[in-house]
Amino acid sequence: MNKSKVLPGSVIFPKGEKAAPANFIGTAWAEVLVADDSTFHCPVFNVTFEPGARNNWHKHPGGQILLVTGGKGYYQEEGKKAQVLREGDIIKIPPHVKHWHGAAADSWLAHIAIIPNANKGAPEWLEPVTDEEYNNL
Repeated sequence: MNKSKVLPGSVIFPKGEKAAPANFIGTAWAEVLVADDSTFHCPVFNVTFEPGARNNWHKHPGGQILLVTGGKGYYQEEGKKAQVLREGDIIKIPPHVKHWHGAAADSWLAHIAIIPNANKGAPEWLEPVTDEEYNNL
């Protein structure tokens, strides 16, 4: 796959900067679209994952909403089967639910991550999603 062409023209938001490698397996990028502020407490990010990249297990005290804008990937809550993500999918993650999300092995993934109630606290980053967990989806 020509990695320079993994993001088709339908992706409308900037890819951003490389995401913190301590919280990801593989390479991901994040762009702040709406910064947290004292009025809305709802930062919004464009997050782009290269094929096979995923974030660690984590929780958000105020919940999270994902809007899939391109590619194919996975979302999984602890104790549940992973679900396939495709362009147009919307995932509403309740507060304090342990989960991860990322790209399929053969596809990039882009999504908008909305962090409602950010004033309730920062995400709690946990252990990586192992290759065994990921490969057994």
